[in-house]
Amino acid sequence: MNARVNRKIRRGRGTFMGMDVLILNTVGRRSGQPRETPVAWFADGQDARLIVGSGGESRHPDWYVNLMANPDRASIELPGRAAVPVTVHRLEGADREQAWQRIAAAQPRIAKYQSKTDREYPVVRLTLR
Repeated sequence: MNARVNRKIRRGRGTFMGMDVLILNTVGRRSGQPRETPVAWFADGQDARLIVGSGGESRHPDWYVNLMANPDRASIELPGRAAVPVTVHRLEGADREQAWQRIAAAQPRIAKYQSKTDREYPVVRLTLR
């Protein structure tokens, strides 16, 4: 499924299930191998995107753990564009709360998923370098 969505993004179609998506390029924390994951994103100014480590499980998604293990090697691909390196910043406290409120308003389904787990979904700002 990820490969199919990635192909759509590379062809310039950047939505999935009503959400804007990008390809997050990370490096596996144990394997060192490149990883490509389609992830929903939310605007945060002209040069930044917010992504959420969502999912119903009690642990963070693999892409998030890989991203935090090797943040200096991360890049994103926006629809129809080449990969661009990003600076990774996990939001905390009031910054996270403000971003979360915007995300939940834009996509209530993410807030619904959050309500079904004890784990707080991390919110990450990706700023183009």
